[in-house]
This record gives sequence, C-alpha cells and structure tokens, in this order.
Amino acid sequence: MAAALTHAHPLLQAFRTSKPAFGAWLTLPGALNARVAASASPHLSWVLIDCEHGMTGLHPGASESIGAIAGLGRDAPSTIVRIPATGACSDGSATWQIKYVLDQGARGVLVPMVSNRTEAASIVSAARFPPTGARGFGNPFTHLAWGPGVSATDYLHRANESVVVLVQIETRDGYANLEEILSVDGLDGVFIGPYDLSLSHGFPTPSPDPHPEVEKMIQNILAVAHAKEKKCAIYCNSGERAAKRAKEGFDMINVTSDRGAMAHGLSNHLADAVTDPEMGAEREIGY
Repeated sequence: MAAALTHAHPLLQAFRTSKPAFGAWLTLPGALNARVAASASPHLSWVLIDCEHGMTGLHPGASESIGAIAGLGRDAPSTIVRIPATGACSDGSATWQIKYVLDQGARGVLVPMVSNRTEAASIVSAARFPPTGARGFGNPFTHLAWGPGVSATDYLHRANESVVVLVQIETRDGYANLEEILSVDGLDGVFIGPYDLSLSHGFPTPSPDPHPEVEKMIQNILAVAHAKEKKCAIYCNSGERAAKRAKEGFDMINVTSDRGAMAHGLSNHLADAVTDPEMGAEREIGY
C-alpha cells in the first residue's frame, strides 16, 4: 500500500529522490481556482493553499480546494495547507487546525511563525498518529482523497511517513533557535519566509532580491537544514528566481502565486494586443 500513497504524493517523491520540487501558492478562494492552478503544468509537484494570508478559509474552503485537486487523479500535485495559527503553537492552539486540514486529505501542513523547539515538537505531535504523536483517528473521508484503493486502515498505517510537516523560519527567535527546531524528530523540514525574515531583522522586504544580510541568513538556514538531514524550502515569485534557488540546492521552491500569475499573464497579453508587431509601438486604442 506504500506505493499507492507515495504515488499520489509528488512532493514526497521529490524529497525521496532529492530532486527540486516546484510549486505554486494559492491565495484566491474556490475549488475551480485550485483545480485550474493544480492542472497548469506537469512540472508542478505541489500547490499550497494559504489559509494564513490568503482568502481561503479552513472551513469549508480548504476542504473544497483539497477535494478539487484530489479529483485530478493520481498525478495531481501534492496539496499543502498553510494554517492560520501563528506564535506559541505549543499551547495546542494549532492542533485542531492541523487535524482538520489533514483529515480533509491534505498531503502536508505548513505552520508559520515557529520560534522554538517546543512549538515545533507540538506541531509534529499534532500531525502524527500514536505512538509517534497525538493525532486523533476517525475521519471516514480522509483516505478517499489519497486515491483509489487506499482504505482507512491503509492510510492509518502509512500516514506518519507520508504526511509532510513543515514549519516556517521567519522570526528572530526562529532563526536564533534554528538548530534546536531542526532537531525535532518527525519534522520534515523548514520553509523560509523571506519577507517576514527580513522585517523581523530590521531589513526591507525583497525587491526582488533579499538584502545581502538576509541572503546570508537564507544560505545559513539551507546549510544547517541539510546538515541536520532536513529539507529546506523557500518562497520565490518568479521562475527565474526559482531556478536560481534550485541550483543552490533548495529542495522545495515556490515559483509563483495564482494572483501573481494571473496579473502577469493579463499584463503580457494586453501588452501584445496593444503593440503594433511591425512598428514595435503601442497602437492607438479606443475604448
């Protein structure tokens, strides 16, 4: 049954073969939006539904989007959900959110603003079934999102090694406590949030590249993660920057967002429409 679960999980396959996994960030709500984005390219290993800063709510938004992506079949990209819980997640505040999105069939969870080992350990526990963690079992629909032939029992037996658990390194404390966070068993890796990492250290946000001092921190996070045999992910907003990060050795790289791709595509198509191909100048357009 392991083959069935991993076959429905391109991100995990990429992790296990040490290939860079490219993904897209979903900030706009709606099952159809999620399905269109997820089917956009065979090079897409994962999509992330952003329930922290995006416009999709955990209920019913995340579950509907997860189901729409799962409906694409065995070759659908892995669905990761960023939950809205931030800060001191060790108090259990993130537990129900983690359980909810995993019960809907998400292939993994991303938790923002993690600052210490205790928080990271609490997150891992909430995402793993006993005896490794404290996740509750009982949702009758979860296994259906993992593909045909996967039973509830199969999912229970394989979920701990198939669900990807990631935490974001973007606060001062998170960066300072990086090594202890990465020492948590069951944590698959860390995701660099370059914008909040910059702001929390008193630097401007990337425009488009990070400040040189922030870039040093980014490269250090990558090196420490790999030294601890963990995966390192990063957010980019263009294919060019994503390619650069892949060459640097990042394991999981965001390429664009639905909002960014839509704006970019509309802008380029309209520019082509108003430009005279022979003159190389804009046509006079009447509205």
